[in-house]
Amino acid sequence: PHEFRIGPSSFFQTNTEQAERLYELALEFADLSPDDLVYDLFSGVGTITLFVSGHARRVLGLELDAEAVHHARQNAERNGVTNVAFESGDIAEKLNHHLVRKYGEPDVVIVDPPRAGLHPKVVQSLGAMRPRRLVYVSCNPESQAKDIAALAPAFTLARVAPVDLFPHTDHVE
Repeated sequence: PHEFRIGPSSFFQTNTEQAERLYELALEFADLSPDDLVYDLFSGVGTITLFVSGHARRVLGLELDAEAVHHARQNAERNGVTNVAFESGDIAEKLNHHLVRKYGEPDVVIVDPPRAGLHPKVVQSLGAMRPRRLVYVSCNPESQAKDIAALAPAFTLARVAPVDLFPHTDHVE
């Protein structure tokens, strides 16, 4: 298990037992090979990035919140994970050919966007990149459905699995 440092404004799943199940499913759906380059978009403090890092050659975490990226770097160091990198900035602006030139074409992309879903520029960039696999973790099935429809020209929906992180509510991830 990894240890995480989080800031007061950082997002972190409060139901850690079910969060681990969610991350295990994301890893299973990613179907990583040891040579894969993974982009983890909306990476926060690096939970998914670090979780999948042992199954890939390299993982790049992208996150808007600079404080969360600072904590993600500390979390990688604290956990002895050396095959990750983190960048902060607006993902709609950062996910472009400059980033690909710097890190390489991703084999797999994992997205865990905020409730509003993906910005249209992110959808467009993912469609242009066409990674072998895209794993979409969502806390809002409505925005996820909208994004899946927008991603349909470039990707085919293969699997869906709900995870109940908030028992006795109608919310699922």
